[in-house]
Amino acid sequence: MRFTPKEADPLFDSAQMVVQGLGMSLVDLSVSRHKASVQVRAVVYKPGVTGVDDCSKAHHALMPRLELAFSGQNLYVEVSSPGIDRTIKDGSELRHYIGRGIRCFRTDISDWAGGVLRSADETGLVLKGKDGMILLRYEIIAKAKLDYSQEA
Repeated sequence: MRFTPKEADPLFDSAQMVVQGLGMSLVDLSVSRHKASVQVRAVVYKPGVTGVDDCSKAHHALMPRLELAFSGQNLYVEVSSPGIDRTIKDGSELRHYIGRGIRCFRTDISDWAGGVLRSADETGLVLKGKDGMILLRYEIIAKAKLDYSQEA
């Protein structure tokens, strides 16, 4: 895993502003082009529970902006929450999950470490585990997932 801040992407930035207006954060936005259509997948998050109603609100708010960006094309839009076992794509996504349970597969010990995420920056993260605080640098994390069993 590495810390890779989202590059300047006008579509992501525009969608992020729309979603923030609803009290949520845009975690991920991906665009796939198929023969005759464009598929947009958005992952939104808000502290607490991100439910179906939240996803629906985000979908309705995002549609006009996406229809404008992809005018004249068949557009399929899917909005979801991070999900109970989301695989975290990079360290820049972690800021959304402070206070949530996280599991990280560590390459230095070839095993999982878990706990509640306390902080994350450009170099690594801090988990509060059963045995205290754990500092993990990104270069020893092969993958990370949300883990609601670790919630405080």
